[in-house]
Amino acid sequence: MSIPGLGYIAPAPPPGSAAAAAALVETTTVKLQPFWEYRFEVPAATTLTVRLVSGTAEKDGTELAPHTPYVFTRVKSKINTWQTCELEVTSPNPDAYHAYTATPATPDATSLVSYLNLHMKLEGLRAAVQRTIENKNKNNNNAVGMGPRVLVCGPAGSGKTSLARTLAGWATRMGGQPMVVNTDPTHGMLALPGTLSAAVFATIMDVTAEWGGTPSSGPTAIPVKLPLSYLFGLRAPRENPKLYRALVSRLAVATTSRLADDPDVRRAGMLIDTGDLGHSGAAEDGDGDGNTNTSGYDMLAHVASEFSANIFVVLGSDSMTADLTRRFAGQKTTLGEDIAVVGLGRSDGAVERDAAFMQSVTEATIKEYFFGDVRRNLSPHTQQVPFDAVTIWKVVEDSTNVSSDEDFYDPAASDSSLERVEPSLAMSSCILAVVYAGIHDDPDTIRDANIMGYVWVAGVDEAKRKLKLTAPVPTRLGDRPMVLGNYPEPVIGLTG
Repeated sequence: MSIPGLGYIAPAPPPGSAAAAAALVETTTVKLQPFWEYRFEVPAATTLTVRLVSGTAEKDGTELAPHTPYVFTRVKSKINTWQTCELEVTSPNPDAYHAYTATPATPDATSLVSYLNLHMKLEGLRAAVQRTIENKNKNNNNAVGMGPRVLVCGPAGSGKTSLARTLAGWATRMGGQPMVVNTDPTHGMLALPGTLSAAVFATIMDVTAEWGGTPSSGPTAIPVKLPLSYLFGLRAPRENPKLYRALVSRLAVATTSRLADDPDVRRAGMLIDTGDLGHSGAAEDGDGDGNTNTSGYDMLAHVASEFSANIFVVLGSDSMTADLTRRFAGQKTTLGEDIAVVGLGRSDGAVERDAAFMQSVTEATIKEYFFGDVRRNLSPHTQQVPFDAVTIWKVVEDSTNVSSDEDFYDPAASDSSLERVEPSLAMSSCILAVVYAGIHDDPDTIRDANIMGYVWVAGVDEAKRKLKLTAPVPTRLGDRPMVLGNYPEPVIGLTG
């Protein structure tokens, strides 16, 4: 009961209660000088809240808003400042996370300066394209300009995704609308892992997430992005090179069409993240130092050719920079442009993300898609569906390499990468991708279809021949084919 004018005086929380635990939260202040970075690693069991108290700071090219709490979990990242800033860091379990301040003595000691120089060079190319477009409109000629198409590659753990995200963030802050393409199936961009995707970034990104949220993530203060996603369903391109090449080609057709139709996106160009394509360090792909064999370079060349990449940015490997320079010397894109190869140092603070960490990130991403996260709760819909009411296809693993694009496009040498399967107990806890295709379409059409959404197989009753499927929203299942991949692996106890 509250007394008017005096309010309600809450009793002291009992020991061991949630309120008592909250009282033990530790808050520290971190002051950064120009070009300094605050690097942190937060495990899944805890959270880290960062608030910008004064000055300016950014994370991967996106500025932090003053006095706004940003909650991080299950992440390895950094926050940097170009001038000075003061951060307030809060954690309910200070002993669980690891953080430190990196203090380069001079601007030359940080790789961010070289990345900023690259960004300014790209802005110069975009400005030249803008002038071409304006002259075209003024003189009514047929000149067509296109912004830079930057392909980011390098060894594992060199910071490729971080650089692509940083360049996208800076371009957005300059008023650009870059097309960002992810060709790495190990983690999804605005989609679940196991996919190849692309999206236009015309607004700021969510600082607490790698690429931000999708419309299925629920309400958010950050404008959502609308990705175009295709299911690969395998962990690495070498597990089915033919399928990977086909999906890269399909994604390239869709993205280049968007560039042709939208002058703003055409001016900004593309940023293509290749992940560990062809340089994972595996025995069949390289020597562990960033060197690749011919097969790896052929796959990289296919991605570059399909997207007409005219700038290769190689991180953390002088040998790979030299190899690509020799391979593409004198070559031109489909638009008649020279191909430039730029070697940059490994990203400062880039860390290896081991298999256990990546598995926890994958499971958290899937759970967030259906149930939300610490910021918002979602209520997915579960329904029973008869076996006969669904059409399920499975991605076929085929490590047969394609030696050339001629072999890849030979109809006689092309078999479908999907096979029709019946529901079974083996599908329990698996993720199915619902695609924009008809249930009577041929396998190649279903393979090339864009992903509509995902469902989780919560249970399989073979006796009653029914599937228990969980979807983000109530929807009728059965009108669209569903595709099952080998990656990501089944997620046990998603509702637990």
